[in-house]
Parts: sequence; C-alpha cells; structure tokens
Amino acid sequence: MNKLLIILASTVVLFLIVQLLTSYRTSGIETPQYKVLSVYDGFEIRQYDSMILAQTVINSNSYKKSASTGFRRVAGYIFGGNAQNKEISMTAPVFMAMGESTKMSFVMPKQYSLSDLPNPNSNNVQLMQIPPKKYAVLGFSGFASDKKIEIRIKKLKTLLEKHQIETKGEYTFLGYNSPWELFGRRNEIAIELY
Repeated sequence: MNKLLIILASTVVLFLIVQLLTSYRTSGIETPQYKVLSVYDGFEIRQYDSMILAQTVINSNSYKKSASTGFRRVAGYIFGGNAQNKEISMTAPVFMAMGESTKMSFVMPKQYSLSDLPNPNSNNVQLMQIPPKKYAVLGFSGFASDKKIEIRIKKLKTLLEKHQIETKGEYTFLGYNSPWELFGRRNEIAIELY
C-alpha cells in the first residue's frame, strides 16, 4: 500500500513539474504586436501591426475537424518542411478563421520579411503578408471546442451590436497553448473591424 502511494505521489509531482515547465516555455513564445485601443465590458479593440502568415485552408467549418489537420500542415512548414529544410520558431497564437472553410495560420516571427522565408514544400501552405488590422477580441479560458467557440462568437457578436460596432470578415479563433498544457489556457475570439 505504501509503495502504491509513493508511486502515485511521484506521478502527481512529475505531472505538476511538466505542467509548470510547459507553462513557463509557452510564456516565452513570441506573440504579434498590438495596441489596445479601447476596453469594453467583456471585450477589447486592438490594433495589430502587419503580420506575415503561413496559412492552410481546410475544407471544413468545424474546429474539431480542422484543428489537427491544419496544425500538422503549418507546423510541418515551420519544422523544416520548406525549400531550405529550415526550422522557424513557433509563435502564438494560432489563428483559425472560422467560415465555410477554416483557414489556419501561424504568424511568422517578426525578424523575417516575406522574402526571407523559404517556400513551403507543401502546396497546402501559402505565405502571405497582411496589412495592419483592427480587431474586436473576446477572451476565454479552458480547452476550446466547437460549442465553446460558437458560444463566444455569439457573445462577441451581441456585444458588438450593442455598441454599434461594424465588423467585416469571419470570426477567428486564437489559441495560445499547446494541446498538452492543462492549466492557464488562453483562447480568444476576434473579428476585424472597419
């Protein structure tokens, strides 16, 4: 019985250490630059700088069906699936535009210009530079799911209508954490503003 308790306690301690290390590692990941323009009850408006994206399109409008495929494609590019076999640092968040199809994008580290980046080996991954954009952003914690994303999109839409703020484009899910990180998860729903 004592041996079982020691094994169980050791497993719990090891699990907590792994979670702390994962959380610490995630906190040091580069994120896109933005300025908070306004804070409302429940959401904020941000101005993002121009970004370079590595993007793939998945023929599904479901988070559950798109997340794994999209992540594998774009992660393949940054982990060396490119013309130079070059590894590119991971950034956060992962952007998932949720429309008729899903567009998953990784933001490239700010040290790169579009011409510095190697071409993807896969035709399913495209590089693009997007201009500065203004977004309304609503945050939530925990693990994302289609239902949670749908609820947050409806909430943000209601808040924006209440404040008569006009939007354009598709709602986008922003995920900041690795799948195995259990604590302190950060997610956001964003939509571009005029």
